[in-house]
Amino acid sequence: MKLVVLGSGTSVPHPQRASAAFWLETKSGSVLLDCSGDAAHRMAGENLDWPNLDAIWISHLHLDHCGGLANFLFSLKWAPQTQERRKPLNIFGCEGIEKLLNAIDESHNYKLRNQHFPIQIQETKRIEFGPDTEFEILPGVRAQTLSTPHTRESRAIRLTDTRGSTVVYTSDTGFSEELANFAHGAGLLIIDCSFRQNKPVSNHLDLDEAMRLASLASSRKVLLTHLYPEWDGVDIEEEARKLWPGEVVAAKDGLRLDLEV
Repeated sequence: MKLVVLGSGTSVPHPQRASAAFWLETKSGSVLLDCSGDAAHRMAGENLDWPNLDAIWISHLHLDHCGGLANFLFSLKWAPQTQERRKPLNIFGCEGIEKLLNAIDESHNYKLRNQHFPIQIQETKRIEFGPDTEFEILPGVRAQTLSTPHTRESRAIRLTDTRGSTVVYTSDTGFSEELANFAHGAGLLIIDCSFRQNKPVSNHLDLDEAMRLASLASSRKVLLTHLYPEWDGVDIEEEARKLWPGEVVAAKDGLRLDLEV
């Protein structure tokens, strides 16, 4: 598997950091993890095969994570590059995604799901305790999700391919030992690290909490993301090494990681 960071930032406009989006390429297809308003143009900017994207995962309904979904479907409907496409686009995500798209459709009769190819939506229903049932997000790639302490519908996702490569994406989250158990042994843990210290809210992580989760999860590599502007000018990786000796990478837009094991 290979990962491209499309957006390492937050809802706060930033000259170097777009809002959340990650392109994950596998041997059986591609999946977009979250789809901010910046995602479509960032995919094009990174020369990715966006017209043939296979699947999209939406973690929760905050607009810096899902605000580009309708826009991307609108682009797919009219872009010259997609007029010959016939394979389905599968959208997986938190509860409420279909309602959101329907509301946008009704506002202007966009008919976003009336494409040259099928649009299939599968929502993950909230389970109060423990991980959800696994599902196949791409051929040969299994997905499992977990409720997180961020919003009512927010979820983390764990992806595992047939070779055993594993990626866990927490998206926005507060601290949770259950989340550490869910991420245990992941080859790559993509984790919220919104604040350096003294976080002003409980439903995000600061660096100390992110490193505690990484330690509990025994992840081989950690990618710190969802970085607010307070991180500007700070060597995030050096600060992280003071708290945890494992491999830590600070996300930045355009970063590419090879995740093969």
